[in-house]
Amino acid sequence: MSAFWCEAALVAPDGGTGVPEVARGVRLETQDGRISAVTTGTGPQAGDTELHGIAYPAAANAHSHAFHRILRGRTHDGRGDFWVWREQMYRSASELTPEKYEKLASAVFAEMVVAGFSSVAEFHYVHHQPGGAPYAEPHAMELALARAAMSAGIRLTLLDTLYLAGGIGTPLSAEQARFGDAGVQAWLDRLSSLRSAIAQTFPPDLVRVGAALHSVRAVPEEDLKAVARQLPADIPLHIHLSEQPAENDACLEAYGTTPAGLLERHGLLSRRLSAVHATHLTPEDIALLGAAGATVVMCPSTEADLADGIGPARELSDAGAAIALGTDQHAVIDPWTEMRALEHGERLGSGQRGRFSPEELLHAATEGAARSMATPVAPPALHVGAVCDFMVVDPASVRTAGTRPLQMPFSATASDVTEVVVAGELLVSRGVHSRLGEPGLLLTEALAEFS
Repeated sequence: MSAFWCEAALVAPDGGTGVPEVARGVRLETQDGRISAVTTGTGPQAGDTELHGIAYPAAANAHSHAFHRILRGRTHDGRGDFWVWREQMYRSASELTPEKYEKLASAVFAEMVVAGFSSVAEFHYVHHQPGGAPYAEPHAMELALARAAMSAGIRLTLLDTLYLAGGIGTPLSAEQARFGDAGVQAWLDRLSSLRSAIAQTFPPDLVRVGAALHSVRAVPEEDLKAVARQLPADIPLHIHLSEQPAENDACLEAYGTTPAGLLERHGLLSRRLSAVHATHLTPEDIALLGAAGATVVMCPSTEADLADGIGPARELSDAGAAIALGTDQHAVIDPWTEMRALEHGERLGSGQRGRFSPEELLHAATEGAARSMATPVAPPALHVGAVCDFMVVDPASVRTAGTRPLQMPFSATASDVTEVVVAGELLVSRGVHSRLGEPGLLLTEALAEFS
């Protein structure tokens, strides 16, 4: 057993059923990576790790492409349109090897932990060698990502992605060849093998496997049917959905319905589905996703960077969908910025303030992502029985000074995160990862290996 004494913390009394509140003098006892006792209004005891600031549950990153971190600050030449970004993305993907990816992902995951994330859903599709031939170890890239997560101490849900076409009715391009498999059955077989390999090698509370469909553009309708019939029911399923109007237009032309309608046609809309982006939806799409109780993963900083648009988050939430947050291409890795950007996008699109309350934003950054994950995720407030994953925020920085604790999503940034604890282990102190060191140095070294 170990214990942390926090100057203040966001706690939920009565085992998580009470109304969350910021209490002073909070002592958290831990056992096997979970919170075993919470005492408020108390002082530290001998041997406690003392943490000054306000402790909040760690954030969950519900959508990540780790290698896209290469693109930050490199895709804005000229006017920096989407095609500049896409060209650089394919170039970066072509340069990945298992060794280079493990080094890069370790640095990216360390950046996430230092920012306050304790878990990530990695939407992974770079499976094979350039040209599409499997590696001698068929899961070489996937195992590299799992090792990187273990090094950084972040909980990983590895979303192995089905990617069979370059567009509806279009074969994979040369740049996409390493993303694909011989067919949907080959992917299902490889997914099963990967699940076994991960389960035999890594702790299940830290690394587990989920599934993803890249998009309706990349998975033909007949293959969607096979996934619906054969995908194991006990793993999460993610998909990029209606990110661009062109995707909707192509789907309507080919299948006579929207991407959400196509998923509904084949029974793929459910509570286990996470629809990523969902930016360009019809009212009927919103109703379908809400009625299914699906999770919608918004990535506001990426959607702004790529000029994708502002998704209907408020309407989706009101319809019954769960809202989660992700960092996608990592234009920013900062849970507080993503929370704020979600609300700011809503304000810009609607002309109204207060579309999401601070409590709703904290929920989207924590428990809202829980259903996207196969590993445990911290709840919106700390309580007995929850995983001991939390971050401490400085309430007296130039950004946060004067902020009411429950309104921290409207002022804090990752720069205000002073400590991070994952599974009861203090992994971050003052911006330095206890195992790996300064993430900026790790990233600089890893990124030097890419053009």
